[in-house]
Amino acid sequence: MFNGKRLSLARKRQRLTAKELAERASVSPVTITRLETGQNQADPATLDRLAEVLGYPGTFFFKEDPALLSSEIVSFRSLSSMTAKERNAALAAGDTGVELYEWLESHYNLPHLDLPAFDPGLTPEAAADALRQHWGLGYRPIANLMKLMEAKGIRILGLEESTANVDAFSFWQSDKAYVFLNSFKSAERSIFDTAHELGHLVLHRHGETSGADEDTRTAEIEANRFAAAFLMPEEDIRVRMPRLITAELIVRAKKRWRVSAMALAYRLRHLPKPMLSEWQYRAICIELGKRGYRTAEPDTVGRETSILWGKVLTELWSERKSLESVAAQLSLPIHEIEKLLHGILPRQEGGNPGPHTPVKLVT
Repeated sequence: MFNGKRLSLARKRQRLTAKELAERASVSPVTITRLETGQNQADPATLDRLAEVLGYPGTFFFKEDPALLSSEIVSFRSLSSMTAKERNAALAAGDTGVELYEWLESHYNLPHLDLPAFDPGLTPEAAADALRQHWGLGYRPIANLMKLMEAKGIRILGLEESTANVDAFSFWQSDKAYVFLNSFKSAERSIFDTAHELGHLVLHRHGETSGADEDTRTAEIEANRFAAAFLMPEEDIRVRMPRLITAELIVRAKKRWRVSAMALAYRLRHLPKPMLSEWQYRAICIELGKRGYRTAEPDTVGRETSILWGKVLTELWSERKSLESVAAQLSLPIHEIEKLLHGILPRQEGGNPGPHTPVKLVT
């Protein structure tokens, strides 16, 4: 039976209003509304036009209900800066990502989730320390945060949204933890984004993160505090950083914790017992800005990629299969699978692995 919720998902993923879809498919807006609400069934001719306009296989519209994520459970950075189309497209990407991981779980043994529920009264810094101890990290730097999180059962995917308003988000769905990352930032800032979303999963699993503006701002600040403490533990910072701190020292030292120069300077200023005065912090920020560290990250560390998906694609290649075979099994267009893996795949010699031919990854 034709599923109107699937039509709504595909339309929103393509950032189309019901009116825009109706115009492109040469049907009335009322027809789209009736189809999406289940009042009507699509006749073959209408279905063919809708599938062609949206770029989805016709079989997609006969699948069971999608997850239908809501903005209340997804950790969007700022709903006020997002258009309705951007929000809906990102939520649709989340729905598709859930389905992709359900397929993955049915074909492979995935790591079990190891993300305990801590006391909601913990400060972000205390929660970061508790998670480090639970995972047996101590206070040493984390060599590869994405690899660590995947090993702990957190489901990570990419985004290709072509907008700075949707750079990363996370959510809980059916007791599974998901993180979606946009790779348009530097490697260091992407790592911080990853830790930021981990903070949301740890701190805000009991409540909403995208409610009122004030609640959203509070949640964002808490996630940033968690990320800073998780990536740059105070104990390690104090042991490694000397008393006399300069911009040049920060540029060299940031590589230890794989963070941006600005993030390290901010951390040094905002420790419980700051290692930088306000005057020193401002002077260092000005110097780092002159060197280009405010808008970019010269001499960047290597970008983290997904170990899990690298192994999956290697296995597909060994079976002479490609991402197209996965898309076909899920009744999805190949470009939607590509978007979900954008920026998180290991690079092949000569560029990114192509989805339309068997894939072999360099390990």
